[in-house]
Amino acid sequence: MPGRIYTQLLGVAYAQNGFVTSADAKALGINPLRLQDLARRGTAEKVGHGLYRLAGIPATPLDAYMEATLWPHGVRGVLSHETALDLHELCDVNPARIHVTVPKAYRPRREIPKRYVLHGRNLAAREQTLYDGIPIVTPFRAILDGIERRLGDQLVDQAIENAERRGLLRPDELELAKARVAGLLAV
Repeated sequence: MPGRIYTQLLGVAYAQNGFVTSADAKALGINPLRLQDLARRGTAEKVGHGLYRLAGIPATPLDAYMEATLWPHGVRGVLSHETALDLHELCDVNPARIHVTVPKAYRPRREIPKRYVLHGRNLAAREQTLYDGIPIVTPFRAILDGIERRLGDQLVDQAIENAERRGLLRPDELELAKARVAGLLAV
């Protein structure tokens, strides 16, 4: 039977697809080294530096995305670019890697896993939302990211059309996205 520490971490883990970080433990007043104890006992699995998955919470197909947002040690990443376009189902993009935006000042102290592409940008709160509890950029920000990365006219046009049809863009966002695609405004 898991003990008090596991129980305290459980609420955070449920909100993060079963994952907890050493920063989460610290915020709860738990010594982060206790996560290693949980891993030794089999009630948690060490996934990465300061990142653990609690046993007893079923895995989901979205776990890799949540893990990607928690991977950057000390900051919270946000799914973005092609990954966000795909998850928002805006276009037929098929990203080979998970795109994560982190604050511009973030400097990784360890090697970035090959499955991730990190982008530096200070996102405003209005540019972020949640996808099944996972931090992700809004459809509008994802479209702007696609334009910036020169994703391709066909995919960007498809994303704008789908977002417009589904009512995911405000009129000013729609106008701005179309102007940027047309090259009327710098990205």
